[in-house]
Amino acid sequence: MEDSIFTKIIKGEIPCYKIYEDEKTMAFLDIAPESMGHTLVVPKVQVDKIYELSDEDYQALFAAVKKVAKHMEEVLGARTLMKVIGTDVPHAHVHLIPYDEKWQHGVTLNPSEDEMKAMQEKLMF
Repeated sequence: MEDSIFTKIIKGEIPCYKIYEDEKTMAFLDIAPESMGHTLVVPKVQVDKIYELSDEDYQALFAAVKKVAKHMEEVLGARTLMKVIGTDVPHAHVHLIPYDEKWQHGVTLNPSEDEMKAMQEKLMF
């Protein structure tokens, strides 16, 4: 199987705005966010669908999702939406999206590099 873009990010071949990492997972800002702070949480093992993860990796992914989502809510003061879509990248992942009255489903923002770096610094563990 060819490496997904997320595997290339995990390997350090493609840069990202990383905010969290542990032995089995990584979380980084989405470069086409639906709201500022939109984060992707990915397992380090590449599988296409979340339900293809081993029980251990599945549990590690959702433990990281819980940790990152709570952190985002504390830092940003906004409710965090969780989406599992499974169609855009063939690598299991969870979207965490800060939600406020400005959020609109399917609408993406185009933040500057400075805005992305500032959000990374704000959310980094």
